[in-house]
Amino acid sequence: MSESTDFAFKILLLGDSSVGKTCFLKRYTDNTFQDAYLSTIGFDFKFKFVTLESGKTVKVQLWDTAGQERFRTIAKSYYKGAHGIILIYDVTNRKTFDNIRKWLNQIKDEASNKISIILVANKIDCEDEIRTVTKEEGEELAKSAGLPIFEASAKDSINVNESFQFLIERIDENITNINEQITTKLNNNKQNNKKGCC
Repeated sequence: MSESTDFAFKILLLGDSSVGKTCFLKRYTDNTFQDAYLSTIGFDFKFKFVTLESGKTVKVQLWDTAGQERFRTIAKSYYKGAHGIILIYDVTNRKTFDNIRKWLNQIKDEASNKISIILVANKIDCEDEIRTVTKEEGEELAKSAGLPIFEASAKDSINVNESFQFLIERIDENITNINEQITTKLNNNKQNNKKGCC
């Protein structure tokens, strides 16, 4: 199957520092996990070729963003051209969940209104010991924001591939719909122009 496409879906991983964005990305791209990663400074990105349910292969550009407050203003410039966002919080850290609304407000201000977003509740492998955000609370937030949600664990590889695949399929569907609308509009314009000729 060809992997020669130049067009790439751009996906951002967003969320507070230490929610596990780097671990989540590494599990997806390399199928590896480390208990301790240094905080991402600025941005890091990886490419991956993904096969869709339709059989089509797409190139995906995955951006791992720093969650620290001082990098938030820098992050704004990376919304440009983004097709999808994975917004992550840590189920063992209540503050990261409470800050999801702030992230959603920033996304609303900076990103395209056609961008696809999913919510990920990470670190469910720790839930029996120190979970502070319940599954029901996550589902309620997702419902109120109109977002799909995945309970996940980068450590145990739970719902990591599934969440990325879901988002990528949704992005492809959105782009296909937009392209079809543009094609229909162009065809209608051509027909109208022909009718006006004499």
